[in-house]
Amino acid sequence: MSGDGREGDRRDDELRDARRIPGPRGAVDDLDLESVPRPVLPPRGEQAPEETVPKQEAPVPEDGAPGQEALKEEGAREAREAPETPETPEAPEVPEAQEAQEVPETPEAPGASAAPDGPAPEEEGEYVVYEPLSETAAADPAASAASPHPGTADAPPAPVTPATPPAPALSHQVLKALLGAWALSACSAEETAAVEEHLTSCAPCADEALRLRDAVGLLHTDGSLDLDPGLRARVLDGCLGRRPARIPVPEWVTPYDAETARLDALVRDFGAAEWHAPVQLQWFEEERAVTRRTTVAGVIGHLMAVDGLLSAVLGLEDPLAAVQGRGGSEVPLTPVRRTEAYWAATHPPATRAVREPWRDLTHRLISTASIAGRNVAERSVSYGDFALPLQDALLDRAFECWVHGTDIAEAVDYPYGPPSAVHLHRMVDLAARMLPAALAGRRRAGLAGPARELVAPGEPGRSVHLEVEGHGGGDWYIALDSPAAVGSPDRAVAQVALDGVEFCRLVAGHISPVEAAAGQEGDREAIREVLFASASLSRL
Repeated sequence: MSGDGREGDRRDDELRDARRIPGPRGAVDDLDLESVPRPVLPPRGEQAPEETVPKQEAPVPEDGAPGQEALKEEGAREAREAPETPETPEAPEVPEAQEAQEVPETPEAPGASAAPDGPAPEEEGEYVVYEPLSETAAADPAASAASPHPGTADAPPAPVTPATPPAPALSHQVLKALLGAWALSACSAEETAAVEEHLTSCAPCADEALRLRDAVGLLHTDGSLDLDPGLRARVLDGCLGRRPARIPVPEWVTPYDAETARLDALVRDFGAAEWHAPVQLQWFEEERAVTRRTTVAGVIGHLMAVDGLLSAVLGLEDPLAAVQGRGGSEVPLTPVRRTEAYWAATHPPATRAVREPWRDLTHRLISTASIAGRNVAERSVSYGDFALPLQDALLDRAFECWVHGTDIAEAVDYPYGPPSAVHLHRMVDLAARMLPAALAGRRRAGLAGPARELVAPGEPGRSVHLEVEGHGGGDWYIALDSPAAVGSPDRAVAQVALDGVEFCRLVAGHISPVEAAAGQEGDREAIREVLFASASLSRL
């Protein structure tokens, strides 16, 4: 500035005409305008109260610049000439406790009385100086916005919610320890996400997780508690593969070995009440159903009495002879008479004590048949009315163990599954091979029609195609007119289809021939003869 003051006068004239840059203030975007109480403007034509209009100060400029009083008059005139302002919404209600407190009057921050969009524009030629914000408001605009009186130096800053720090990453050891809870679905959402993310990059933990998840699946099984019928055979095969037996069990003995073991596992832990539970035995005689009531112990005694027919062939002691030795009566040969004799000799009814002699007899039959060699398989076992080779007789006894095991399981309300597919197939095959003789016996008894086409022994004759489906199924062709004829698909006159387990129930006399057939095609009379002959194979 020169000494004559001209340059200063020109600069003052420029400052009067130019807009004044406001001092530092909080950004409008950072303020919550809805929470900031707006000042109430005085009615038009009245002087604004001092606390309503922001306090403004300006230094006295040189060369006759307007002073503080002039600026106040300018502000009053501006308020009178300003357009009518719409009504300002009422400030939120203040609790009584806050109204009781006295708030010291402090200079408000510039722009506190301004409209939400910013300070109102000044008329050209005005010279306004804005008072800078307090140090607290300038340093923390958010605190200024949260305060009911922006710019108040003594007002406490608004609490700032700290940002949630990210969860620390779990270590490998912690994630490995969580695998058990993860397999049981007992982890939280965060832990589950962390474990599953870890499993994608850690192979040992992934293998362990799969093993644990498989183990959990075993804990929630809804199936039967009975062991798989083929489990015992698989375990024995594994053991014998490592250390072969000096005397192996023949293949034709294994069905009897498996079914006696299953039945023993069922009755081993029975209490006194279960051993005396009533059991309903059922079979067919002359095309009508016959029932007999006994107990669980009576069923085991019946099995032991009929097994005595095989023990005589193998040179073992007949259990029925040991029971009847007290009276010296003759030992009968037919299964029905042997059973009746055993029940009569063990009055009062047998108890759980019958299990030990029965199980001991089954073990001796299996071991003796294994030691005797192959030739013993063809020895004839007489049933009184008919005879079977020893290998078929043991298969017949395995079938009886399964059927009566099912009867016992139903009496005590316990599940009991069918034999393995291999053993069931052999049982169905034995019944199919016995059907031609059963048809001839019914024809002699007058229960079946006469033979239509007699052929020479060994020649193919009229046949029925027996199709057994499902578990242990297969195809068999049953000769109709002569037991010595051979069933042939070329001479088939009819076809009947049954489920494997249903066919065995028909042979055991547990369902009627009318209920058994699932599908029939061809000669209806031939189909009827085969179904009723199958039911006639049943006995006590």
